[in-house]
Amino acid sequence: MTNNEIIKKLRIALDLKEVDIIEIFKLAGYEIKKAELSGIFRKREHKNFKECSDLLLNHFLNGYIIYRRGVKESTSE
Repeated sequence: MTNNEIIKKLRIALDLKEVDIIEIFKLAGYEIKKAELSGIFRKREHKNFKECSDLLLNHFLNGYIIYRRGVKESTSE
């Protein structure tokens, strides 16, 4: 399974819209453009297909953790 397939399945399973995904990437410190995002969800044969790298998937997963749980609080004593 490719990173593109993983992110597509997560989008469907988590019922995420384009604006949600852009916000998730932003929370992880990565600015993604709509064109880049739509390229990830295209078929491999499409001329505007974009390969989802491991780093890009990592940004998405880290951003989703923040999206669901919030920013981790630092515990200083």
